[in-house]
Amino acid sequence: MATKQVIQPVRRVGMGPEGAKARAIAKSEPVAPKAKRGKTVRPLAPERVAAILDALAKTYPGVVCALNHKSAWELTVATILSAQCTDVRVNLVTPALFKAFPTPKAMASASLPEIEELIRTTGFFRAKAKNIQGAARIVTEEFGGKVPNSMEELLRLPGVARKTANVVLGSWFEIAVGIVVDTHVLRLTRRLELTKETEPVKVERDLVKIIPQTRWIAFSHELIHHGRQICVARKPRCADCTLERLCNSSDKTWSSH
Repeated sequence: MATKQVIQPVRRVGMGPEGAKARAIAKSEPVAPKAKRGKTVRPLAPERVAAILDALAKTYPGVVCALNHKSAWELTVATILSAQCTDVRVNLVTPALFKAFPTPKAMASASLPEIEELIRTTGFFRAKAKNIQGAARIVTEEFGGKVPNSMEELLRLPGVARKTANVVLGSWFEIAVGIVVDTHVLRLTRRLELTKETEPVKVERDLVKIIPQTRWIAFSHELIHHGRQICVARKPRCADCTLERLCNSSDKTWSSH
């Protein structure tokens, strides 16, 4: 399978042309009727969910996983490393790691101190090194050196929970088994009132009920990019948000309605 290239979405900054484009997209979507501050009338109405998906697709066309990778194995390792770490940092670390240990077999045979040194800056490097090597051994010994393409089998790999498995299945194998719920997806879906849950598994359970399966993979990528660039944790950049007219979050910093 060919290398998956990262398509960087357009950054929307301030009152410049990018900000104007964002507001133009937002203006083309309907206004979400507000019951009171922080509450939307019928937040899960199919037409509102469809409008959210429409705005995201217009904002981030063709967006893919932000973790650089050339194989299912590289994506698995990169996603394990991304726990409690930024994707930018992971992308800085993985080239040297994969150059030193390019295959699961090579990683399985490496010494833990060697792996630890190469991934030290990603945080929790000792635990991550053990998980990566453990996953490499299982992939090598039980799956013939190839990362499996089922949720059940992926969950057998050390360091791989449902989020990581969804990333690998969706981004590499293009299999929509579920929706990736990371910190950005968790924050944005609660702000958009698509869920009231706080646990990723329960959030995913809510989302798969209202998001068409054909959009599961792209939806998470779009929200992750939106959460990094616009709908940040503190002081979200609502004036530059293409979802602004659809959002009634109580912590909005700007509103057109």
